[in-house]
Amino acid sequence: MAENNPPSNTYGLIGVLVARFSAIGDVAMTVPVLYSVARCYPDVRFIFVTRPSMTSIFLNRPDNLTVVGADVKTDYEGPQGMWRLIGELKKEYDFDAFADLHDVIRTRLMGLYCRMRGVRVSRINKGRAGRKALTRSHNKVMLPLLSGRARYREVFYRLGLPVENHFNGLFDGHAKAPAADFACICEPHPDGERWIGIAPFAAHKGKIYPPEKMEQVVKSLSGSTGRKRIFLFGGGGDEARTLESWAERYPSVVSLAGKRFGFAAELALMNHLDVMLSMDSSNMHLASIAGTRTVTVWGATHPYCGFKGWRCDNSDSIQLPMTCRPCSVFGNKPCLRGDYQCLDAIRPDTIVATILRSCMPATGTCLQEN
Repeated sequence: MAENNPPSNTYGLIGVLVARFSAIGDVAMTVPVLYSVARCYPDVRFIFVTRPSMTSIFLNRPDNLTVVGADVKTDYEGPQGMWRLIGELKKEYDFDAFADLHDVIRTRLMGLYCRMRGVRVSRINKGRAGRKALTRSHNKVMLPLLSGRARYREVFYRLGLPVENHFNGLFDGHAKAPAADFACICEPHPDGERWIGIAPFAAHKGKIYPPEKMEQVVKSLSGSTGRKRIFLFGGGGDEARTLESWAERYPSVVSLAGKRFGFAAELALMNHLDVMLSMDSSNMHLASIAGTRTVTVWGATHPYCGFKGWRCDNSDSIQLPMTCRPCSVFGNKPCLRGDYQCLDAIRPDTIVATILRSCMPATGTCLQEN
């Protein structure tokens, strides 16, 4: 639809409060939808409330999108805390609709408060029945579910705000983040050098490729021909120690694990990568919204569950055709076989070949919304 004929604001809303707490990946998945709906309706003020640590993800956001950090585990703990939070938000911002992108007790309390004051409320449908059918051990229904982003768009549609895509990455498509934005990590990207990101960990074992095999991937990439630099992304503790040991053993490998550079710097660096290798984890979503081609390894989970990264191409998803997959939406259930064969049987050279292929110019298929 042409820009001079924007979608209609059916109910004449002037302000919309939006809430999503939870994990980094879930919050990152809101970015394409929030930026798009804000650009579709420039006369509507959108206020997004999330965990304080997530606010720095929202780089280069539209002028009518405000991001508020609220610590719901300390400052606004329990029902009384949530009641106080929604009261403070209502007092500070003039909103007449509430978009619940989370559907948990906290956000349901926020919705109750809104309804009592005549504020329109729309809540996400998580598709729990479809998830159960997809992940059960017998008589699976192997059909792709709606993506999380599509479910977010549905919430705004029910508020009378149909969403057209107006998001082309945090750094607007073909533009690159200024090198100064990641100067705290490294120097600018030299011409002719391939930059590869690897994020080998995830929240649950069912989503983690065996570290000893991932080390083989790092070793192979480090020793392959051509100028390159490999950046390892991860958290602190054991993750940092593992990645630091790889960086010490192999040339052209740098570990960022546990360094706490912050989302803004790491997203800017991700924007300059030629490719990112990730599990089904937050780094998949962060790299994808940064505009970087992302290769993903899937084990207990599956792209059909609706959590594939923004515009990630199916050809960049590495997975095995096992009848027990997926056994879990989030990868947090014990392996039914007990051996995590869905991950262990993936060959390191398959991952290396996919990464090297993906360093080539991306095909048009990876630019499709999902």
